[in-house]
Amino acid sequence: MGTGQHAVAEDADEAYSELVAQHREAVRAYARRLTGSYGLADDVLQETLLRAWRHRHSLHERDGSLRGWLLTVAHNIAVDQMRRRRPCPVTDEVWSSFQPPVPDHADAAATNALLRPALRRLTAEHRLVLFELYYRCSTVAETAKRFGVPPGTVKSRAHYAVRALRAELAA
Repeated sequence: MGTGQHAVAEDADEAYSELVAQHREAVRAYARRLTGSYGLADDVLQETLLRAWRHRHSLHERDGSLRGWLLTVAHNIAVDQMRRRRPCPVTDEVWSSFQPPVPDHADAAATNALLRPALRRLTAEHRLVLFELYYRCSTVAETAKRFGVPPGTVKSRAHYAVRALRAELAA
């Protein structure tokens, strides 16, 4: 590199350092207002200064406001970042491309291993009411008719059975 080119490069580097010192905080504040995030604002600032560095040899020759150029660059970078972060709707085509989940019986086996002993410790009346209401999906009226007891008794037994079952499972 010749002496003249070396001096131009040093001038450009020095001009860039001044640019950073003079405009960094204004660009950061502008990016913060655009993005609503300190982290994203710092990303925008970093990318803006990187682009300024890449153009440092031509920036001092520009007509117009250097700060205006920096803010325009920061604006475009912020818009691009926010567009990338915006969620894209999932189309039916995407949903249909997913594999259906493979049934996993581990949860059912674990629940059975805990639930069966706890159910055995309940009274027969409580166990039968729970079986009718939750396993057979009978209504309170159907369960009452099946056992020959009033519906209020079925509700009471179900309440106390669930309470006792929760206590057993918590222990």
